[in-house]
Amino acid sequence: MTQQSTLDFLSSDFDGFDVHVDSERERADIVLDRPPLNVIAMPQRDALRQAFEALDMHDDVRVIVLCSKGEHFSSGGDIKGFLEASPEHVSKLAWNVAAPARCEKPVIAANQGYTFGVGFELSLACDFRIASETTLYALPEQNLGQIPGSGGSARLQKIIGIARTKHMVMRAKRISGTTALEWGIATECVADSELEAATQSLVDELRRFSPLAQRTAKRLINDNEDAPLSVAIEMEGHCYSRLRSSKDFREGVEAFHAKRKAEFRGE
Repeated sequence: MTQQSTLDFLSSDFDGFDVHVDSERERADIVLDRPPLNVIAMPQRDALRQAFEALDMHDDVRVIVLCSKGEHFSSGGDIKGFLEASPEHVSKLAWNVAAPARCEKPVIAANQGYTFGVGFELSLACDFRIASETTLYALPEQNLGQIPGSGGSARLQKIIGIARTKHMVMRAKRISGTTALEWGIATECVADSELEAATQSLVDELRRFSPLAQRTAKRLINDNEDAPLSVAIEMEGHCYSRLRSSKDFREGVEAFHAKRKAEFRGE
């Protein structure tokens, strides 16, 4: 996708969400907007994937934020849509939901209220989750005679372990933002009124770093999740070695010794 085609796509009208790019703050927002519960329709999942891919290509964007309008982040998917979708479409659900994880840029989920089902799965695919005090996380598919189908239980188990994952998945239990922070699901838990400020603060923090080092760290950590320790250490060493020859690393070292702010360019 070229830069112009990226801009053309992002200027489109989307069903169930909006996309906003703030070039000055180098921030892009994907805003769930299907009141009152921001239900995510089946076709919307593919469009969301395309939006993440387009923003990952956008020259003016350093950080992507997945957020929502209204009281709730998302109550989950369109239940009727599961029965109507073709097997081919259903087979792509996990790939679409994994779009935030595939982005080279950092992705933040700003959660509030109901964050259920695919809304939770999308958030789990992001790099950081900021929860408000009203946030409730859940994978309630057992109530429908189903299980999470877009990576929810798999990602959750990596974060909180088998016992707590069984508690949430097999019993369809909800947990609060405060509990999510204690369990390591959320990066922060703040008052609803502070959610945007906390999100922007994290955006600004991430923008301070080298885009190249950020991309490398995200890819390395994601790829090493299932690697044996010896392989993970070896891969880390290779990535470190490659970054040593980058202009950003030289700039970082020179800025450190000169006691000035580094000006990273992603090179």
